[in-house]
Amino acid sequence: MKDKRSLWVSLLAITAVGVIMLTATLAAGWSPKLGLDLAGGLSVVYETHNPVTATELSTITTILNERVGASSGATVSSQGTSTCPDKVHKCSLINASVPGVKNTQQILHTLGQTAQLFFRPALCGAPAFSVAKGHKATAGPLPTCSSTSALTKATATPAPDTQFTTYQSTSALNDDKTATVLLPSLSGNTYVRYVLGPAQVTGAEIKSANASLSSTGQWTVNINFNQAGASAWDTLAQEQFHAIIGIDLDGQVISAPLTQPGQGTFSSFDGAVQISGTFTQDQAQTLATELNYGALPVKLDQQTVQTVSPSLGKSSLQAGLISGLIGLALVMMYVIFYYRLLGLVVVSGLALTGALLWSIIAILGQTQNTTIDLAGVIGIIVSIGITVDSYIVYFERLKDEARSGRTVRTSVDRGFKSAFRTVLAADFVSLLGAIVLYFFSIGDVRGFALFLGISTALDIIVTYFFTRPFVILLGRSRSATEAKTMGVASGLGMNSGADQ
Repeated sequence: MKDKRSLWVSLLAITAVGVIMLTATLAAGWSPKLGLDLAGGLSVVYETHNPVTATELSTITTILNERVGASSGATVSSQGTSTCPDKVHKCSLINASVPGVKNTQQILHTLGQTAQLFFRPALCGAPAFSVAKGHKATAGPLPTCSSTSALTKATATPAPDTQFTTYQSTSALNDDKTATVLLPSLSGNTYVRYVLGPAQVTGAEIKSANASLSSTGQWTVNINFNQAGASAWDTLAQEQFHAIIGIDLDGQVISAPLTQPGQGTFSSFDGAVQISGTFTQDQAQTLATELNYGALPVKLDQQTVQTVSPSLGKSSLQAGLISGLIGLALVMMYVIFYYRLLGLVVVSGLALTGALLWSIIAILGQTQNTTIDLAGVIGIIVSIGITVDSYIVYFERLKDEARSGRTVRTSVDRGFKSAFRTVLAADFVSLLGAIVLYFFSIGDVRGFALFLGISTALDIIVTYFFTRPFVILLGRSRSATEAKTMGVASGLGMNSGADQ
């Protein structure tokens, strides 16, 4: 009686876990996040311009992950090495996949911001670059801003300095921290271009940045510097009190705020800076992202860009689901025909595994940003074959017990132990293979390995806590055993029922 109670507890507990997990994920609106080949989107491969250390590579992937973190299911990972531009050293390859996006150019722009982030004193504004027909751009070092155009405390918005018209903007590659530079600015800033002095604060000294609504309902960007950055910022801000500080990212002025315009005297920022203006929510959040993750330890060169249309991904998903359901239905029909009532154990066990697997993938998508692609779907399909094999191993072992003259009840009590050893051995091999593939492979193969491993682990759990008690309880039930046509005895090829 005690043994029977434990069987019921095991059966009902694992079933309840599956039902609760599935209900909870559906109620929360969670579902598995689809990968690039199923949802469509963007895949881009970058190569580091120079060799990098493991720490630098980790920093780069972390920053790029954060840059696309707002995109559902976006992933950035290392993808091996290739020969550097110098044809001597080995540079690292980095793959960024952003599924389900339509604004691919904006994502590429966000990912491509690879230069350093500098805070520079703004010396003067400059007009757009222009040269007369037949003339060339002015070469040589930049001239000094004229006194009438200088951005000093006394002159808030003087006219742009026209002597810079024929000077080309400083390229991102020549955006030297210690040099005076001429940089284009984003629309919304006062000037088309700015002349900026040497940087005194860099993005490496930013601890955090975030966008928020002020008490007046305006969007602002809040910056927190580390200790060194706080001191350097106070020095720069005091020099530029009531004047402009240019924020230079990748050779472009992304913002040019006035320093404490509403205060009569300078006061220390204590490492906390607020940038206000006429920001929209998107502009404030974008600026916060650029401030947080603007500085990479090395320049990245774009190698390949692949765009997958959502319609193609949808077609692949539909084809995979249809073929998978047809195959699953055929398997179900076969096991019910061959094993009778035990076939229903297979159907219910696969339904429970499916509920658990759906919930786990959905939870991983929400908490770890894990996506499932075609390779992952293949891993799950392969695991279904492994799961069905586990049932067949068990049921064939029960047949062997029955052929030796034992009753159904005795067979189900004795058969599981030897069958489970075989199931464990087979699943362990699959699980070991999945683990090795996951840690030593890259790209889609890791997705295949991950979902194969999860499904295989679930097979072991469901076999022990669901299939075992279910079959034993059926084998001990006379009505289930001796039922005509669909009984357990018929499924095992026996003519008599259970030994009650």
